[in-house]
Amino acid sequence: MTEQEKQSLTRQLMEEWSARDKALKADRFQELNRIARKGQIVFAGSSLMEHFPIYEMLLDRRLPYTIYNRGIGGYTTNELLDTMGPCILDLEPAAVFLNIGTNDMNGADYVLPEFLDRYERIVRSILQKLPEVKLYLLAFYPVNQAAAPQEAAEAFCCRTNERLQEANHEIRKLAERYHAEYLDLNAGLTDEAGNLRKELTIDGVHMHVEGYRIVLDNLLPALEELAGKMKTD
Repeated sequence: MTEQEKQSLTRQLMEEWSARDKALKADRFQELNRIARKGQIVFAGSSLMEHFPIYEMLLDRRLPYTIYNRGIGGYTTNELLDTMGPCILDLEPAAVFLNIGTNDMNGADYVLPEFLDRYERIVRSILQKLPEVKLYLLAFYPVNQAAAPQEAAEAFCCRTNERLQEANHEIRKLAERYHAEYLDLNAGLTDEAGNLRKELTIDGVHMHVEGYRIVLDNLLPALEELAGKMKTD
């Protein structure tokens, strides 16, 4: 077997493992949703949402709702569209915080209008099935390609800050069109060049808990506003 064949086989095995892992997580969410409280808060998306330790960070704040994290690492917009039930809709949430799409940007074949069409289909599905929901569309976090180890740099080479900012601009407009909230939680995450601060990132893309502390500080006003509304209701 040549080196090229070995690399191809390795990629194939990794893709198969990733697909099984995603399917197992979606199945587990479906089971958990049977005992979960309806009308609470859902965080949905890919690994950047899955890795957000939001439950642990809010334990002492006594907010009047439960947050269910339904992020799945590696997820794309197409994959979320296929599992809207276990990841969002089955929980009948009062509010949804969405961060999905960065994995769509990893390939050289990424096309912004096609991505936005899939993202909009997710938004429409949520609003059609949950007409009273409060929907928050989160701006994508910045990256720092210079801080990435070689294997991560290769995997995320196409996910640039320029590409992310271009998508953020369009998602802001999408939020306005559908009367959703657009939340940019990136204040404090970037260095002078606009990159994700090196000390906050694991691999140039994903963040240590210190990064999520900053995100939470920026997110708290929205969470506290929801708390006030849910107490009143």
